[in-house]
Amino acid sequence: MTTLCFDFGNTRKKAAVFTGDQMSEEIFLEDDATDSIDELITKYQPAKTILSSVIDHNPAIEILLAQKTRFHKLSAATKINFTTPVGKPETIGADRLALVAAAVHFYPHKNNLIIALGSCITYNFVNQDHAFIGGSISPGMDMRFRSMHEYTAKLPLEAASWNYPLIGYDTRTNLQSGVLYGLTCEIDGITGLYEEKFNNFNVVLTGGNSSYFAGQLKNKIFADHHFLFKGLYALSELNNC
Repeated sequence: MTTLCFDFGNTRKKAAVFTGDQMSEEIFLEDDATDSIDELITKYQPAKTILSSVIDHNPAIEILLAQKTRFHKLSAATKINFTTPVGKPETIGADRLALVAAAVHFYPHKNNLIIALGSCITYNFVNQDHAFIGGSISPGMDMRFRSMHEYTAKLPLEAASWNYPLIGYDTRTNLQSGVLYGLTCEIDGITGLYEEKFNNFNVVLTGGNSSYFAGQLKNKIFADHHFLFKGLYALSELNNC
């Protein structure tokens, strides 16, 4: 059985193809037009679909997916495999729900911290009793580069590099060092604070920019670029019975 999982984030629109419980393909979408989504349905013939969206997407695609598949839209009403003892559970982002669902599914009965590096960095903590306690949000890598450019008169807009130095030797490398080493130290520092507080502790690093940091971090961290998609699949199985 094939499942299509859609993830519409602030930066990209993506989909993943699952055959059974194994992810077989990742697809980057240029738009959310109904014709584009219909082409995917025709090509992969999914029995089930699920959508996680943090943007104002084209509402017509929900009608299309519901007509042609067993469809579920991730929301506060979604049946989940954890509890949410927070003040306003309806305010939890769809992407964060999927990440926590994946942690509970793949690392049950552990204190899990899921760090997602996208437009923003989200730190998402679910305890060993499968209660999503909360976490924190900070500016993402691209946002930090952009803010230094937009809020100063002369600093250029830079981007990440694989060969960034600790000690910058010009404007470009100073900016790269500040953002990339700054983020590395932030992640290590926050992870360390959680580790001091909780035993039976596990950390997962995911998101579009995670590859820049996975090898730099001091703490033992599982890097899984497709973790959100795995969470969407698990939630599809719960909600598309």
